[in-house]
Amino acid sequence: MTGTDEAEAAATAAEEALYVLTAVLLTPAQFPSVLGDDYPEACAALGLGPYAQGYGLVLGQDGTGARWTVVVDDVSLVAVAIASWDCGMEYELSPDERTVVAALPGWPLELAISAPDIPAPHDPVPEAEGRRPLAPPDTTDWGPAQRRLGADEIALQWAAWREQLGDDEFGPAPDDAPTSDEPESAGAAPGGAEPAGASSAEPEATATPARSVPQEGAAGPVASGADQSAGEGEGSANADPDEDSEHPDAGAEMSGVRRVLTELHGYLDSAPPVGRVRSAFAPGGARMLRADGPGWSLVARTDDIAFVLLDDSPGEVHPVGRGTELPALLEALEAMAVRPS
Repeated sequence: MTGTDEAEAAATAAEEALYVLTAVLLTPAQFPSVLGDDYPEACAALGLGPYAQGYGLVLGQDGTGARWTVVVDDVSLVAVAIASWDCGMEYELSPDERTVVAALPGWPLELAISAPDIPAPHDPVPEAEGRRPLAPPDTTDWGPAQRRLGADEIALQWAAWREQLGDDEFGPAPDDAPTSDEPESAGAAPGGAEPAGASSAEPEATATPARSVPQEGAAGPVASGADQSAGEGEGSANADPDEDSEHPDAGAEMSGVRRVLTELHGYLDSAPPVGRVRSAFAPGGARMLRADGPGWSLVARTDDIAFVLLDDSPGEVHPVGRGTELPALLEALEAMAVRPS
């Protein structure tokens, strides 16, 4: 090989090298919820089959700056890398070529970082009859992707959302034991205590004031919307008449919350697609439950209340009190939920 050949080979290798920026898990228990309501839907967004063991997604740029998503089946390797990065440790993620399932152009998620000393991120030039580059779901307007992102934010900022609700309506928040939170991307600790029992003195599961979903760049949750109440199947409206007049869709929203609770009970009778109900770590020995369905998302703690988001209620979050029925529903959902291994 001549000197010119060696230089060309080195230049080609530099262009094809992947500069890793981040990685995420795509498994039944942990996947970017912005991609879908369940694991098969999230896989389909990338053109992948719902492999039971899951995948690791490695997002980076090649030497020309082009965006690439490398899909690997070595989930453990990617999980170790994520856990190391979350702890502030260096970790060189270099998947073995034998573990690579696919190299997909583009990124399925929005990234605000880029590799240094190479051109700015851009989609690679599409090959003839090749697949279109991946792109993050559009979250400009309220819809399924924005709704699921809002549910993600509530799970991450549970305490801030819970503090907005009065003890008179929902009872005091659980007294969490001092425990360090586990990063969701790195996986949650297996196991967990049984859900706390409900107080029979509280009313049945009720959805009262709607709150607005935090938008990007917002300092935190803010209250908005009107007071409302909805039971798990019956219930009655307790909203102030003046507030109802300012919020004419309150009745439809109460009906939407009841529909969600009904569909969740249906999950117990007929198992939904894998990943529709997921369980993750929560402080104090509880579990954080996440459930999704057509047009809705629910976030709940097994020892506390729940929050519901609806496609039909743009930007609003509906708290659901424990009552006498919610604890049993959450316990049953926790028993069927998938959780990180």
